[in-house]
Amino acid sequence: MSSHIVTPGPYRATKLWNEVTKLFRAGMPLKKHRQHFRVYMNCFTASAAVDWLHELLKDNSNFGPEVTRHQTIQLLKKFLKNHVIEDVKGRWGMEDLEDNSHLYRFPSTSPLKPIPNRAPVLRKKSTSMMDRESFFRFRRSKNFDKEILENVDPETQESAMGSSSGEMKHCRELTEDDIQVIWKNVTLTHLQKLVGSGALEDVLDPAQVDPQFIVYNMTKVNKHGVVSLEDKTDDLPPWVLSAMKCLANWPKYDSNQPSYPGFERDVFKTVSDYFYSLSQPLLTFQFYELFVNILGLLQPSLERVAIEALQLCTLLLPPASRRKLQLLLRMISRLSQNVDVPRLHDVIETRTLLVQTFSRCVLSCEEVDDLDELLATRLLSFLMDHHQEVLEVPVYLRNAVEDHISYLKSLTTFRGSSVAMPTYSFCRQISTQQFDEQKLSLSQTALADLLESIIKDKTMSVKEKRKKLKLFQKEYPDIYLRRFPTTESEAQLFADKPKIKPPMLLSIKKAKTFSIRN
Repeated sequence: MSSHIVTPGPYRATKLWNEVTKLFRAGMPLKKHRQHFRVYMNCFTASAAVDWLHELLKDNSNFGPEVTRHQTIQLLKKFLKNHVIEDVKGRWGMEDLEDNSHLYRFPSTSPLKPIPNRAPVLRKKSTSMMDRESFFRFRRSKNFDKEILENVDPETQESAMGSSSGEMKHCRELTEDDIQVIWKNVTLTHLQKLVGSGALEDVLDPAQVDPQFIVYNMTKVNKHGVVSLEDKTDDLPPWVLSAMKCLANWPKYDSNQPSYPGFERDVFKTVSDYFYSLSQPLLTFQFYELFVNILGLLQPSLERVAIEALQLCTLLLPPASRRKLQLLLRMISRLSQNVDVPRLHDVIETRTLLVQTFSRCVLSCEEVDDLDELLATRLLSFLMDHHQEVLEVPVYLRNAVEDHISYLKSLTTFRGSSVAMPTYSFCRQISTQQFDEQKLSLSQTALADLLESIIKDKTMSVKEKRKKLKLFQKEYPDIYLRRFPTTESEAQLFADKPKIKPPMLLSIKKAKTFSIRN
C-alpha cells in the first residue's frame, strides 16, 4: 500500500488513525479459514494481521522503521476495542487479541473517528500583550521584521494616542516586557514560516507561550549548551543525575561503582522509574498537538526544516523540562552507541529498548490517544539521532531579535535628554465585509485628500490647476461632484484671483525706469 503523508493541522493524530484504519481495511488479505470444523470466509488470523500491519507501519513515512511487533499488537488490540475489527463470531470491545491463529474479520462498516470542526487550541481570548488574532494577523507577511511588535496592550495604545488628532505619541521607553514580546513574536513568526501557512494557527495558542521561557532557554546555558537552572529544586535529583552519568559514560564513570552482574540493568531501571514518575511528559501536554504536527515534517526532503522547527518548539518548554530532555537525550544517544554496555534486555536490542522505554516520557497526550506510542516512538527516534542540532541555541534567532530591537531604536525621538520608544496600534481581526468596506472608505478618503491638495496648491499655475482638475473629474466624477456640486462652486475656485490691468502694469514699469535714471 502506498504511504500517504498526513499534512500538519489540527487533530493530526486522529487523521493518522483514520488513515491507518483505511489502509488496513483496504489492503489486509482476506482468506477462507477452517476452525473447529467450521469454515469462515473473508477473514484473517491475528498473526497474519500482525505481520501485514507491522510491515505497513514500518514502510509508512508517518511512523517509520522503529515500529516494533509489540507496538503493532497493541495497535491491533485498540482496533478490536474500537470495532475496526471483530472476531469471526462478531465479538469486540471487551475481547483481547494475541499474536496467534485466532480468526478476525472486518465489520460491515468500519467506523472512522470524527474530526471536530474546531481546532483544539481555541480557548478563551488572552488578555496578554499578544492574543491569537493579533499574532496570526500577519503570519503571511513577507516583511515581518517591521510587524513583529505591532501588538501591544490596548491600554498602552490608548495612552499613546492623541485625544483629537489621533496622532501617535512617543511616550514610553522600550521595557523588559517589550523585549520579551519581541522574543516571543520573532520565535513564533519563524516557526510559522517553517510549518507552513495556516498550520501553526490551528495547533498552537500563542497565549500558552511564555516569552520568559524562550529568553531563559536561549541565554541561561552552560558551555555544553544545556540549560542551567537557578532554582535547583526543579533539577534532576542528584541520585538520578549520578545514575544517568554512570550509563552515559559506562564503564568509565566511577571506578568505585559496584560490579555485580546486572548492575547496569538496576541503574537503567532507576532512571526509567524516575522519568515515569514525572507528572507530565517532557514536551508537556499543552504542546502535544504542536509536536505531533512537527512529525509531519520528518521526511527525507524536509529533514533540515524539521530540525529547525524542533529547535524553536523546544525553546517554548519550561527550562526545567528542556534541561531534563537535553540530559535524557544525551544519555540514551551515548548508551545506544556504546558497544561496551552489556545488553539491558534479554531479547530487545538496546536502541529499541531505549525508544520503547522513554518515548511516552517524552511525548504523550493528556487524554487517551490510540497512536500515542507510535507517534512518540517516531519523534524520539529522530531526536536521538539529531539531538545535538535540535537542542542547540539557534544563533539566527538571537540575531533576528537583536536586529529588530535595533530597528525599533532607530524609530526613537528625543525629548530633552530622554529617548522614547514609539507605541503601536493594536490590530484585531475583522470580517471580509468589514475589510471591503474599510478599503473602499479609505481609498475614497485618500482621493478626496488628493483633490484638496490640488485645489490648495499655491505654487501651481491656474492653467496647470485647471488641467489637473479636469483630469481628476474625468477619472473620479463622483468624488469631484461631491466637492463641486454645482458649476458655480467650481467657478468660485478661480473667481477670487486678482487681475492686474495692463495700464497699471505699464505705469509700474515707467516708475521703475524713472528711478533708475535718477
